[in-house]
Amino acid sequence: MKIEVPNIPEEKEVVVNPSNTALIIVDMQNDFVRKNGKLPVPTAEATIPSIRKLIDKARGSGALIIYTQDWHMKDDPEFKIWGEHALAGTWGAEIVDELKPEKDDFIVKKYRYDAFFETSLDYILRVKNIRNTIITGTVANICVLHTAGSAALRWYNVIMPKDGISAITEFDYYATLRQVDFLYKGKITTVDGIKFER
Repeated sequence: MKIEVPNIPEEKEVVVNPSNTALIIVDMQNDFVRKNGKLPVPTAEATIPSIRKLIDKARGSGALIIYTQDWHMKDDPEFKIWGEHALAGTWGAEIVDELKPEKDDFIVKKYRYDAFFETSLDYILRVKNIRNTIITGTVANICVLHTAGSAALRWYNVIMPKDGISAITEFDYYATLRQVDFLYKGKITTVDGIKFER
């Protein structure tokens, strides 16, 4: 079966004010990014340079940087779906070395796909007066999309650089971009297309 991908509009340039913008890096952890991880995403490693570039731009501008970290207890119910992964305190749960957080960054540990679900993420964004969320990372149609959806449902603006997300399949990748554009009215762009200007 062949499915035609609907047209997904792309913004050549998206200008954001760093004072009300957060860059959210979703689950760029060893178990998902490394080939010897528990649940490797085929294209995740290839997004590291783009995400690194975006982190550097955001940090240089003074924008807020938040990492999410899938963090599971032993015998987590989610393991019935995916098998054991991102077990708390293990190498697999650690953020990849190339993208390591710095001391002023926030790390939000999460137990489900959605980084807003029973975490401090919304509180952090509100205290910091954030309006724009730039969402990157993996897995596109799972944790990235659930987080983008929750951001949009809370009336945060969603910006997604298409070269900063990765998926298990090409279908999942395009389905994510389609949902962010069509359902959540987010802006699809590239890492180079994002400009931080006060």
